[in-house]
Amino acid sequence: MFQEVWKTYEENELTHSAAHHLMAVHELRTRHGYARVSDIAQHLKITKGSVSSAMKHLKERGYVREDHNRFLELTEKGAKGVAEIESARVAFQRFLTHALGMDEDDAEIDACKVEHLVSAETRSRLTHFLSFLYSDEPAAHAFLEALRTHTLEHGVTLDGEVVFAGAPPAGVRDRA
Repeated sequence: MFQEVWKTYEENELTHSAAHHLMAVHELRTRHGYARVSDIAQHLKITKGSVSSAMKHLKERGYVREDHNRFLELTEKGAKGVAEIESARVAFQRFLTHALGMDEDDAEIDACKVEHLVSAETRSRLTHFLSFLYSDEPAAHAFLEALRTHTLEHGVTLDGEVVFAGAPPAGVRDRA
């Protein structure tokens, strides 16, 4: 089984790279009103050839279209993909910083990794769980308080070394 697991990474609908290309189209169109291959290349700090190749693939799969002026825009499918990725990233980053006490920069990097490596179903389930966790539900408050108490009493260890103890993870204290 393990020998086959690594192959499933490529089965995700959008690769990490493709997702960043879609997000670049979205960001540039939001900021400037248009997105061209050259703009995306500059935004992602990669070659125009790489962007052209990626856009060809994304167009074939129905995520992006090009108008008569060669401006790129997201299709409904592309916009939905960007929205799912962005909501997952925000949820994961919030969890990593608020519940686990990670540094904002590290949490942003790890959230980006997680959002692209897990399946769409896992991403959706985690996003729904985190939405509940940060809701006003009494059970969610109780869970976060229990996590805070456990962290205060036992600390958090990494490879046998206490990473933090005596203070709750950032944001958890605010929920108590």
